Amino acid sequence: MILEFLTHAGAQAAGFGGPAEMWGAIVNDFSNITEPAALAAFLQVLMIDLVLAGDNAIVVGALAAGLPADQRKKVILIGVLAALVLRIAFALVVQQLMGIVGLIFIGGILLAWVAWKMWRELRHTGQSHGSPEIDGDEHSGLKPAKSFAGAAWAVAVADVSMSLDNVLAVAGAAREHPGIMIVGLIFAVALMGLAANIIAKYIERYRWIAYFGLAVIVYVAVKMIYEGWIDPSVGIGTLFG
Repeated sequence: MILEFLTHAGAQAAGFGGPAEMWGAIVNDFSNITEPAALAAFLQVLMIDLVLAGDNAIVVGALAAGLPADQRKKVILIGVLAALVLRIAFALVVQQLMGIVGLIFIGGILLAWVAWKMWRELRHTGQSHGSPEIDGDEHSGLKPAKSFAGAAWAVAVADVSMSLDNVLAVAGAAREHPGIMIVGLIFAVALMGLAANIIAKYIERYRWIAYFGLAVIVYVAVKMIYEGWIDPSVGIGTLFG
């Protein structure tokens, strides 16, 4: 049931009418996966999904760290479920959004801000003692919330931002490869629901993974800003031509 729903969401995300069209796009892209452009897009999508899923788990855990154990677990569960729902919701409209003049450019600016924030978090540690449920969140640099309502609200705001970042980054990296974009969006949802904490643990243990992911996000942000300006169909530069 869940897989069927995610498949339908992926189809809608790329603007296809149903699973058949979606499968056709996936087969088309992955049959040419050895081509440099397709392979680069696929690898970028994988790295973005891995890093942002782990980052999402770390942020949720850090914000919930100041609460009693029972409340902390509830906030973390709410955070993970909200991230799942938001990623699916944003995926459903991503193709339509990417067709709006100027949005790719704005998405690139947003990703550049995400990269800056991620850079600061990687170099700043120590404000949170962390949640036992999430590995690595004690080094997030975030202040834990002091109340259940405050933690829930902070997690909700963070989830909206990170889910939109994730979907825009995947769409930006694989904009010309809809099959890869579909797989990337489904993969992002699956990672957030099943393996975010495991990923967070390895990102904390092997910091180079986070730095490499940061470099990929910076590259995608610059690419989106450039294409979002010069693209003749959706570039913001067309407004000044």
